[in-house]
Amino acid sequence: MNPLDFLLGVLAQTVSIYLLFLLARVLLSWFPNLDWGNPLLSGVSAITDPYLNAFRGLIPPVGGLDLSSLLAFLALQLLQSLIQGARMTLG
Repeated sequence: MNPLDFLLGVLAQTVSIYLLFLLARVLLSWFPNLDWGNPLLSGVSAITDPYLNAFRGLIPPVGGLDLSSLLAFLALQLLQSLIQGARMTLG
């Protein structure tokens, strides 16, 4: 196995896992009464909020809805597609 292919595979898997964390964070934000002091919830928040904050500055909330998470998902999906494309050209 090519070392570059291996690294791209690890990166693709990491992006997939991060997408799951991001999905969990967005779904949990629909429940306003959650205790974000909980270590599990605060961990998810600590992992995902810096990335989401970068997009929150780009898209203001529309009608009380934070649409920046959609752009964040699209950016990660694009990155994942680019990584998969690079892997396909290598192998």
